[in-house]
Amino acid sequence: MKKNLLGLLLVILSTQLSNAQTDKLPWLDIELANYEYPFPVETLHLNVQNQELKMAYMDVTPNNYAGKNIVLLHGKNFNGAYWKTTIAALTKQGYRVIVPDQIGFGKSSKPDHLHYTFQQLAQNTKTLLDTLHIKKSAILGHSMGGMLATRFALMYPEITEKLILENPIGLEDWKLKVPYKPVEWWYNNELKKNYEGIKKYQLVNYYDNQWKPAYDQWVNLLAGWTLNSDYKTISWNAALTYDMIFTQPVVYEFKNITVPTLLIIGTRDRTALGKGLVTDEVRKTMGLYSELGKQTQKAIPNSTLVEIENVGHLPHIEKFDTFIKALINYLEE
Repeated sequence: MKKNLLGLLLVILSTQLSNAQTDKLPWLDIELANYEYPFPVETLHLNVQNQELKMAYMDVTPNNYAGKNIVLLHGKNFNGAYWKTTIAALTKQGYRVIVPDQIGFGKSSKPDHLHYTFQQLAQNTKTLLDTLHIKKSAILGHSMGGMLATRFALMYPEITEKLILENPIGLEDWKLKVPYKPVEWWYNNELKKNYEGIKKYQLVNYYDNQWKPAYDQWVNLLAGWTLNSDYKTISWNAALTYDMIFTQPVVYEFKNITVPTLLIIGTRDRTALGKGLVTDEVRKTMGLYSELGKQTQKAIPNSTLVEIENVGHLPHIEKFDTFIKALINYLEE
């Protein structure tokens, strides 16, 4: 009886805390106009697929700049803001740091219709670097940004001085295990999202059920959009990019990368697209970064692997000091 009562009290308390958090959730503009980034944001106007779009970006140049550049590419559930500490550390080392929000993300345009490809996003990023007169740069991509960074390095090796992949997704081809779902399925899935669901996903998949208050802001950035009357547009873009990720693997082209490459892998990561669509047995074989990092290092010529034990999908958030040391050491080689 006492156990049942305690369980009931815990459920009530959890619900009250969750409701309190939701009540405090800030409404966010579709282009995050009411959310301040850690550094000044500028805008590049692009004509893409017969429509005018805006690409937001941060361009942070230190006083001790000596011609070294690096581009930071965000993941699927993020935007450029989560690179704050990375930008600060890199500028301290004299790097000019360029951090775009890809079309469909963050402060950039959310078009009603766009054929998303990694090639298109890479070309947009190249246009940004051309506009900024940057001819050479290191390219760092996290999560989905790792797939984009890989595509960029394949398309523009003459620009890419070094490629850095931080827990990139796409180290395996999910199409071989996960049944295809149309864009409409991903869209309806996005429409169902709320604060509780977003936090639970990040808690389980990113942080191994070990939550810290510092992680709240990354949940709030996604959950705040669910309060927006334009959330359908945000969800549609999210669905299109899920389809891009699922149908456009880069894993088969790792062997074609010609630039020096660093893999920074949190080995506790289990991120994989479509886990909820497969059996428990299949699910156990997906997203095994402790194995995928090693396989990818063997596949990419002239590559180096740095594994960070007991760290999940976001080394630059969860264990920043270890991440930044590995990154700067590699850049300075």
